[in-house]
Amino acid sequence: MEAIVTEFPGLIFIKPKIFGDRRGWFYEAWNKERYAEIGITYSFVQDNISYSSRGVLRGLHYQKPYTQGKLVSVLQGQVWDVVVDLRRSSPTFGKWCGFTLTGENKEQLFIPTGFAHGFCVLSETALFQYKCTDKYSPQSEHGIIWNDSTLNITWPLAAPIISDKDRLHPSFDEVGESDLFD
Repeated sequence: MEAIVTEFPGLIFIKPKIFGDRRGWFYEAWNKERYAEIGITYSFVQDNISYSSRGVLRGLHYQKPYTQGKLVSVLQGQVWDVVVDLRRSSPTFGKWCGFTLTGENKEQLFIPTGFAHGFCVLSETALFQYKCTDKYSPQSEHGIIWNDSTLNITWPLAAPIISDKDRLHPSFDEVGESDLFD
């Protein structure tokens, strides 16, 4: 596998080694020892899979105080994945970056705690997998509105399909200091 360190401290883009022939393909999606070698030493406690149709946008989500680091990948389809750094002490605080993830290339993104996360579906459908370092905690749910003018994320969709809950998230500037990370 190839681990690509980003300008965002702790955010790692991973290109797995895929072994394929006429029968199909095989790749290692998780190996505790190999991932520890690239700095991912967290214990994962919950796996989630979401299924979405073209045009669906999920996010921007994060949890606090029960924070979650995430190892995300696409099992089928194609998404544009976005993270926003919410760590005040980070040199990339308030900045975002995006990655195209597909079931074909099997690339992964490790998102440490302190980031908001979202994605939009570019293919007909997509199966999206999250390995999480802590369990889902409804009382810890937070979010930022997907089309925040301060962040100015360049989503590749003009009119995404968004849940009612995601439409109600505050703007980046409205997020309280206690809801950000150190």
